Amino acid sequence: MGADPRNTNYAGGNTSAKGTAIDPVTQQPVELVWVKGSGGDLGTLTAAGLAVLRQDRLNALVEVYPGVDREDEMVAAFDYCLHGKGGAAPSIDTAMHGLVDAPHVDHLHPDSGIALATAADGEKLTAECFGDHVVWVPWRRPGFQLGLDIAQVKKDNPQAIGVILGGHGITAWGDTSAECEANSLDIIRTAERFLAERGKAEPFGSVVPGYEALPEVERRQRAAALAPVIRGLASTDNPQVGHYNDSEGVLEFTARERLAELAALGTSCPDHFLRTKVRPLVLDLPPTASIEEATLRLRELHLRYREDYAAYYDRHATPDSPPMRGADPAIVLVPGVGMFSFGKDKQTARVAGEFYLNAINVMRGAEAVSTYSPIDESEKFRIEYWALEEAKLQRMPKPKPLATRVAFVTGGGSGIGKAIAQRLAEEGACVVVADLDLAAAEAVAKEIGTTDRAIAVAADVSDGAAVEQAMQAAVLAFGGVDLVVNNAGLSISKPLLETTEKDWDLQHDVMAKGSFLVSRAAAKVLIDQGIGGDIVYISSKNAVFAGPNNVAYGAAKADQAHQVRLLAAELGEYGIRVNGVNPDGVVRGSGIFAKGWGAQRAAVYGVPESELGAFYAQRTLLKREVLPEHVAAAVFALAAGDLSQTTGLHVPVDAGVAAAFLR
Repeated sequence: MGADPRNTNYAGGNTSAKGTAIDPVTQQPVELVWVKGSGGDLGTLTAAGLAVLRQDRLNALVEVYPGVDREDEMVAAFDYCLHGKGGAAPSIDTAMHGLVDAPHVDHLHPDSGIALATAADGEKLTAECFGDHVVWVPWRRPGFQLGLDIAQVKKDNPQAIGVILGGHGITAWGDTSAECEANSLDIIRTAERFLAERGKAEPFGSVVPGYEALPEVERRQRAAALAPVIRGLASTDNPQVGHYNDSEGVLEFTARERLAELAALGTSCPDHFLRTKVRPLVLDLPPTASIEEATLRLRELHLRYREDYAAYYDRHATPDSPPMRGADPAIVLVPGVGMFSFGKDKQTARVAGEFYLNAINVMRGAEAVSTYSPIDESEKFRIEYWALEEAKLQRMPKPKPLATRVAFVTGGGSGIGKAIAQRLAEEGACVVVADLDLAAAEAVAKEIGTTDRAIAVAADVSDGAAVEQAMQAAVLAFGGVDLVVNNAGLSISKPLLETTEKDWDLQHDVMAKGSFLVSRAAAKVLIDQGIGGDIVYISSKNAVFAGPNNVAYGAAKADQAHQVRLLAAELGEYGIRVNGVNPDGVVRGSGIFAKGWGAQRAAVYGVPESELGAFYAQRTLLKREVLPEHVAAAVFALAAGDLSQTTGLHVPVDAGVAAAFLR
């Protein structure tokens, strides 16, 4: 059921089944209910995501229920109804599933069902749509009392297959799993047909001239230009990762005359506004406005949004309410361009956008047949700042050191770059793996995980247009960039008289010019975000050490090393730190050494290529070989926060080469 977005949103809704098992203690049959646990997703649900409870103990809770004013206490009581060890934590909806007298129960959040649930005359429309097969239940916050209410509706209406929950969603039941599924789908599809047949053609009003969607290429260029600004604003209180959505449904909504009016009403289903906040920020300029105009207006609207959100909190907060979690928007709508959504990680940001698209569909359906009428603002606040919701947030694991950071790693398809990309991802960063070899970059990104964790981009760092395009892809994928690692490189080992002009140009194009181009593109993003950031150069001990037969490579590395100093001095006022790492002799796992550099250097030093790593190790003070992961560890150390006051530094990762000591 959860695999189809028409049926329910991500992590929304739940399902249950009642049955009998043998109690291992008494060896007697015991009636149990298996119900999707807290925080799980129906589309990917496995047995581990189920809570298993004893039916007799759930039923017994009815006798000790202290009333709606204290219904939150019942959630803790569910733990005393659990059967066996393991399984998921019971959710707030456990009572709905356990108390309804049916072997199988589904609770879902379909757009079509919520459209009826949020219509001003939803009760009347429900009767028109379903007759007496589906019963209207007025809005009530999820909890024990709602479970009792639905159980009574089921008892009083034996002909009913389910209910429409005002402001919320649907619940259906059946004697078998197949019957329950059929009843759920019957409610959802019947509502879809009703809205399609009865609904008016343009519920959002007419298209506003000049607010139509830009052509795709222009649209995405404008999105990339605005995304860092918007991400910086959305990160005022807490750092955020971003997601961009320019789907047809979003672009149509933002082009219509009722955009501001409907957006101001906010979302209704609890699953929606817990992730999208009560309402979005809407840019009130056409896409033909200049980037400078749009940026200025976004800053003005953001200040107003924060003031309005603080006022919303003050209107409804009580002495025991959790503190305000942040006044920045989670959803920003830009006419002609699309939607930007934000969260503590990419998945959260993406899902927030998906939820707002659900909300757009709900508004469309409700306005097509009636008037969209979401639950009261006070009820939204009660759920957003619910003690149970706060407790769930407090139980979440501590974020990793690089959580919310977006890293852009050049030469990330192999060797040192691959190790850096993997380490940054392990520490919580979203990673853009950039490489001239796109297939290699894709392989590394796939090893790291889904596109919520890493993406691959083709990047010839010596080509300014290609660098800009790669940076644009990074911004559109994650909202911006925080950490840039200039790692792309190659090496040609030749004496001065054998070094050609082509050799020299190639070395400098990739490393000196390439680092400059990447840093320039990144600095624009970092400055627009206004939240600081890091640029790290993978230079070399050869930047300060005069080795033999190495003029082109050493000179290019020296150029990179001085870029660190120059950019640290220039970008410090923006909170951007620029540091370098100087490795030496990374032979194993190195892309450069594997492409001929190893054989060339081995010939220079008169050792077999297979022994080059050991040779380099023996000339160091520590007598240890340097590996790609050692360089990655240095990058992490520079970026993780403990060196927050450090910029313009070069960190040697060479096991101790006295001739390369910085002085």
